Amino acid sequence: MTEAIRVVLVDDHETVRQGLLLLLNALPDIAVVGEAGDGTSGVARTAEVRPDVVVMDVAMPGVNGLAATRAIKETSPDIKVVALTRYSDDAYVQEMLRAGASGYVLKQSAPTELVTAIRTAAAGEQYLDAALRARVATAYLRKFSRPEQDTPSLTDRETEVLRQMAWGYSNKEIATRLDLSVKTVEVHKANAMRKLRLRGRIDIVRYALLQGWLKEG
Repeated sequence: MTEAIRVVLVDDHETVRQGLLLLLNALPDIAVVGEAGDGTSGVARTAEVRPDVVVMDVAMPGVNGLAATRAIKETSPDIKVVALTRYSDDAYVQEMLRAGASGYVLKQSAPTELVTAIRTAAAGEQYLDAALRARVATAYLRKFSRPEQDTPSLTDRETEVLRQMAWGYSNKEIATRLDLSVKTVEVHKANAMRKLRLRGRIDIVRYALLQGWLKEG
């Protein structure tokens, strides 16, 4: 008999975790072996029980799912991570895949999506929610599932311009703060958005949140 896929659940909503626990433990080939309510404890729990798959919420207070995924993959690259979130934005999908996630599933999708993603990840393959596959090409999935060092990198100036934009400064204000011309700021902004495939200000802010840029101190 094949051993069950061992899963750790990381989500800051206890109701969500309990629902997933009931769903997954009812299946003969999946067993939940641990759970955590934030990224920090999720990383610790994962290191403790060493599951096959971690189901990871993306937006959590403190250490978010992106940072937790990076930490897990850095120390245990063999452990698979499946992102489970309500966010379908390209920026979220890109960053989680870059961090090493093997799957990306929407909370609003049918439960079968998550089950399939867990089984697929455990088998060493990648899985994207059906609602996302409609607009995301296979080539896109391959591109953004490469190791982080292979992804387009921003220059220091591009990063700083994007960061300032996320904080709410206008192009003119950023130009003054960085001692640049407005035109140069616009060029850095355009280059950064093109590299990261961000489509507008909302994407920039969400990307900044994932990177932890908007935290004070």
